[in-house]
Amino acid sequence: MAERDVPRGHSHEADGIEEYDNPLPGWWLGIFYVTIGFSVVYTVDYHFVSPRAQAAEYDAEMADAEAKWPKKVAAAAPTDPTAAAGKAIYDANCVGCHGVDLHGGVGPSLTDTTWIHGGSIENITRVITEGVPEKGMITWGPILGPEKVAQVAAFVHGSGGGQ
Repeated sequence: MAERDVPRGHSHEADGIEEYDNPLPGWWLGIFYVTIGFSVVYTVDYHFVSPRAQAAEYDAEMADAEAKWPKKVAAAAPTDPTAAAGKAIYDANCVGCHGVDLHGGVGPSLTDTTWIHGGSIENITRVITEGVPEKGMITWGPILGPEKVAQVAAFVHGSGGGQ
């Protein structure tokens, strides 16, 4: 049996505490090795074998999100009732940035013929739905819902410079 509690050449003393080079207890090493083995088995099972693998969970969550918030939003035809409903929504949410008369302010003008992201009804609907975070426009799709987004797009397209 090796000597115990004997300072080794690399030990030092600090505040009256000496460092010894004693081996770890066998029970502690056994638990340590079992933990390492368990982590390897668990990692392989979780990531590659189990039905609860991260890739499967991700795919399920993405499918659920796609069902709740479809990417394609049907563009409404700019009819008078749709545009009138869109004007009320515009007045409640968009006036602060795009102005009462759609000539802009913080946001760009919606009455000219130059559109940053396209002036078609589909492009306007997409921009309202997805927003332009880098320019300061929030994503209105989850807030308003597809029907109100389509109404606002119909109003903007009908009264602005959309093509």
